[in-house]
Amino acid sequence: MSSQCSSLCQPFTNLIAKPVLKWAGGKGQLLRQIIQALPPEIYHGKIHRYVEPFVGGGAVFFWVAQNCNISEFYLSDVNRELILLYKTIKNEIYLLIEALRRIETEYFSLLIEQRKSYFLEKRIHYNKQQHRINYEEFNFDWIERSAYIIFLNRTCFNGLFRVNQKGEFNVPFGDYKNPRICHEENLLAVSQLLQKATIKHQDFTAYQNKIDSQSFVYFDPPYRPLSKTANFKAYARFNFNDQEQERLAKFYRQLNQQGAKLMLSNSDPHNIDPQDNFFEKLYEDFSINKIQANRMINSKANRRGAISELLITNY
Repeated sequence: MSSQCSSLCQPFTNLIAKPVLKWAGGKGQLLRQIIQALPPEIYHGKIHRYVEPFVGGGAVFFWVAQNCNISEFYLSDVNRELILLYKTIKNEIYLLIEALRRIETEYFSLLIEQRKSYFLEKRIHYNKQQHRINYEEFNFDWIERSAYIIFLNRTCFNGLFRVNQKGEFNVPFGDYKNPRICHEENLLAVSQLLQKATIKHQDFTAYQNKIDSQSFVYFDPPYRPLSKTANFKAYARFNFNDQEQERLAKFYRQLNQQGAKLMLSNSDPHNIDPQDNFFEKLYEDFSINKIQANRMINSKANRRGAISELLITNY
């Protein structure tokens, strides 16, 4: 925590909430750099509303919600599975914990060589289940599905959440020796934080009418691929192509005119092509800063290393 924040933000000392899912593109490793780049107003009680339209794993939300005195939180994502999970954690946490305990007990009762089959059976059931789930209105199928989301995420390869064009989870088994499937303490803390949040399965423009000069909006969209062969952008069934990046930049400008404080994360094309000024052109009127990140998602270990990413702000 920065010294500025420790003196001016009000910590919720009884909460220890961290992201529930391991999430591709999650901001855990970049959190310190993001905290240091937050607008000064968030430390002086001038920000009353936090909005995150691509909530993903929620690392920034969890930090802000526990460390800063903000009264309203608005979270959204186009990934309907993710929103189903967060709504279940918010509203039915004890039933979810019970379901996770049951899965955890079954999983650890198996021999190591049997666990892959158990994983694959649950993955098949999870994928078939999507065709009969009502994603718009809570029902008790949400409990089981949320438990499967956490189980699959905790036991799959590299902790990815990835779906194909049919919306099917397709990540292979991870073969971890002792994955933590039911982290009860964290789930309870997350549920408590989510009581203050409005959560929607919607496009990133969902909360435009809520955003004003007392709002801070953090955008963490699917990153623009650094190469033509990069394909880790399908965390929902819909690809976020350059046209969507341009639509987001237009919306960013609209919110800037509404007086909100804005921050946006994205990839830095200069890692691959120094002549690729896509984001410099899109956000030419704003501050574009480079931060250092480790490339964690690559099948080849020798291609994982430090790269730069972008933080774009209007302050």
